[in-house]
Amino acid sequence: MASHAHYIDGEWVEGEETFVSENPATGESLGAFPRGTEEDVATAVDAAEEAFEEWRELSYPNRAEYLWDVYEELKARTDELGELVTRECGKEISEGQADIVEAAHMVEWAAGNGRHPHGDVVPSEIAAKDAYMRRSPRGVVGCITPWNFPIAIPFWHMAVALVEGNTVVWKPAEQTPKCAHAIAELMVDAGIPDGVFNMVQGFGDAGAAIVDSDVESVLFTGSAEVGHSIANEVGGTPGKLAACEMGGKNAVVVTEHADLDLAVPAAVLSSFKTTGQRCVSSERLIVHTDVYDEFKERFVAAAEKVAVGDPLDEGTFMGPLIEPEHREKVRKYNDLAREEGVEVLVDRTELDDDEIPDGHEDGHWVGPFVYETPYDPDLRCIHEEVFGPHVALIEYDGDIEHAVDLQNATPYGLAGSIISEDYRQINYYRDHAELGLAYGNLPCIGAEVQLPFGGVKKSGNGYPSAREIIEAVTERTAWTLNNSKDIEMAQGLSADIKVEEE
Repeated sequence: MASHAHYIDGEWVEGEETFVSENPATGESLGAFPRGTEEDVATAVDAAEEAFEEWRELSYPNRAEYLWDVYEELKARTDELGELVTRECGKEISEGQADIVEAAHMVEWAAGNGRHPHGDVVPSEIAAKDAYMRRSPRGVVGCITPWNFPIAIPFWHMAVALVEGNTVVWKPAEQTPKCAHAIAELMVDAGIPDGVFNMVQGFGDAGAAIVDSDVESVLFTGSAEVGHSIANEVGGTPGKLAACEMGGKNAVVVTEHADLDLAVPAAVLSSFKTTGQRCVSSERLIVHTDVYDEFKERFVAAAEKVAVGDPLDEGTFMGPLIEPEHREKVRKYNDLAREEGVEVLVDRTELDDDEIPDGHEDGHWVGPFVYETPYDPDLRCIHEEVFGPHVALIEYDGDIEHAVDLQNATPYGLAGSIISEDYRQINYYRDHAELGLAYGNLPCIGAEVQLPFGGVKKSGNGYPSAREIIEAVTERTAWTLNNSKDIEMAQGLSADIKVEEE
């Protein structure tokens, strides 16, 4: 087996041009990987098309059998693979391990679903007829996945697509190719038939080639800019589908009836876990005036003490940002907030030398940045996604309706949380917050694999995970079967054939 190669049509395929993966905490090289070309993608799509008919002819349970082997490997190797995730994407070690646990849960759900009922029996208006709905696989599914959940999210996309009878061409994130290679090895070890699973490493041009190819569905998780481009392009092609889950400018609403012993840690987790590099991370904390001062004092104290450091150290809360370009983006947004006149409460944009662990001087470090500001619709810093530990405190007075108006005052609609001991406030939030993911008395993070994961407004046009992904990777056929020798039509339509007499 060749190391660090594409996997196409059952073969490890070398590339002419390579790129290097680096540990974002240390800058050390983790290996060279092939940079995929349009030709590589075309070969992979052809292989997936060739393998499709034989794969779809297998039963659901037989297709799922392959994934049970993957599930067992994920469970057995959680610590090992979790460390790989931490080394390549910089998440602290408990989050790296959680990435593997989530991947295992998704594979377990998809494989288990292979023995669950598929389709629906529907009552017919005519007693002699049976009406039902069947699903069939769409064909080749193109999957484009991000770096921040480098093992979990690929299985969100691929596990269900494969069990439903599709074949897959996958382009992982260029920042985490070593994690992607580990997934390909899991698939190979499980004996996935040639052409059913294909991986092409590389950059955005390889992803664009997948979108431009003859794949029947595109599943994407990543930035709003790229996702909207994919959705627009695919939407203009008859018969082609895209499910795109994108970013957000998420908020935690803390009402006057909040338990601050719950609200403060929930906000800290929402804002700083994964160094703010989750699509569901909270960059806005909308806090009622009655509890604002105490909440601010406690949240600021926590932000000042958040442990930033070696992500392999169990005492670390926040690791590095993924790459130098992203660190520069976060710094620019922190500068923008200052320029827009906010009141800065915590500024750890530049860490002190003694905060950076020995041997990690080349890491992409940044600490929490917290500020307060009245709501202003013209402030870019409270409307544009930063994807980092950049957090605004916004005080509100009045009722829950005002808080929800502020929650909704963004073009995004991915995730949000409300902290309150008043269930009426929670219910109002539930019914009026414009979100695809909502949490009550919880951090604004977390994903249970059996739930749909996606947003509304600028945050998405589909749910590329769990049950809801089935809509994007299958076709529905409504069947009606007549059990009578006579033809009887619904809505009173006559089956008599009238012939004009001469």
